[in-house]
Amino acid sequence: MKNNECFKEFIKYTLLNVLGTVGVSCYILADTLFISRGMGSNGLTALNLAIPVYSLIYGTGLMLGIGGATRYAIAKGEGNNEKADSVFTSTIGLSIIFSFIYMAAGLFFPTEIAKILGADQDVLEMTGTYLNMLLCFAPAFLLNNIMVSFIRNDNNPRLAMAATITGSLANVLLDYIFIFPLNMGIFGAILATVMSPVISIFVSSLHLIKKQNDFHFRLSLFRPFIALSCMSIGTAGFITELANGIVVIIFNMLILRLNGNTGVAAYSVITNTAIVATAILSGISQGIQPIISRSYGEGNYKNIMLTLKYGLIATIILSIAFYSAALLFAVPIASLFNGENNAELQKTAVNGIRIYFFGLLFAGLNILMSNYFASVKKAFPAMLVSLLKGFILIIPTAMVLSETIGIEGVWMSYPCAEAVTALTAAVLFLRFGYLKLKTDK
Repeated sequence: MKNNECFKEFIKYTLLNVLGTVGVSCYILADTLFISRGMGSNGLTALNLAIPVYSLIYGTGLMLGIGGATRYAIAKGEGNNEKADSVFTSTIGLSIIFSFIYMAAGLFFPTEIAKILGADQDVLEMTGTYLNMLLCFAPAFLLNNIMVSFIRNDNNPRLAMAATITGSLANVLLDYIFIFPLNMGIFGAILATVMSPVISIFVSSLHLIKKQNDFHFRLSLFRPFIALSCMSIGTAGFITELANGIVVIIFNMLILRLNGNTGVAAYSVITNTAIVATAILSGISQGIQPIISRSYGEGNYKNIMLTLKYGLIATIILSIAFYSAALLFAVPIASLFNGENNAELQKTAVNGIRIYFFGLLFAGLNILMSNYFASVKKAFPAMLVSLLKGFILIIPTAMVLSETIGIEGVWMSYPCAEAVTALTAAVLFLRFGYLKLKTDK
């Protein structure tokens, strides 16, 4: 009977969270599609050059949102309401500090950042415009991540999902309106993107307006040590996104040398298509987090292991499905984003999709295990898995393989890094995740 209840809760949280993360990925995909159709390969190149900055902002939001919400769920499981309020207050305080830093960069240094990221004269203006708006609206992205995470952990996953999807659908609609009927170019694309978290925050605020929330902002409860603790728990998510951004920068530089702007445009098609699959896999891991963190606070270790088992099964099935789809539909996927019918872009993207997507067979497991470790306050293995998959392995692998094989070597570095990380995650689970969990609360 308890197993049935656990399974129902798993379905509830993961399904709603997957819908939310798919919504986020779809507006990134919509950006890619509309920019490719409206601005061609140069637009795709500018978008991909700016993606690392989006990863940095989104990663900061994940660090604050997931880290703070995990601490909040554990405090609620322990019955400590004052500590729960202190966690929320401290998380908001941190977001204000990061917001000022990102806004200053967007106001004063967008062109300089674009040049550092590799923008040449053909795409410099577009990239600078995109970065300026993205960084200036960083507060909205951070607050949205925090609100969605806390609401999900405050027994309202439906509203968290509704807020995310509403913002994402609005972005897709505004993308089309701004780029095509209004002909606003890259400015229209980024304007639609930054409006998404703003709209999502308005929907999330219903949780506060209706007074359904068990978390409250109380300035007197701001605690620096709690803020740092929240950051440490959420560091795995931040490292993953930051590493993704660094990898994109390195990949862009390698591909620019091997295949120019057309190669970077193909890379944009590959990664922004893969992001939908990755988002669904991330949705599973984020969906089990509230259940595992609450169970950890209650000392219900059996529930933790059962929830993790369901997450692993779902992740494996979906990973196989995504890779199969990539093999079957690589050609139409590439054609969808090839508005200029560029033969070189088409060939590069098709080959890249078929090689790159093999990494999804391992990536989902790595995302799940990293999030699982963070959910039970095992910061070291969570961080190690994130660092291995996102930075330590993939960059040297890409450099070596690109020199020996060419651009195919760049695509191969992703599955190679994910496979080694998956093996490491399994060893870490046996050491920290299961055996230690029995005796170490």
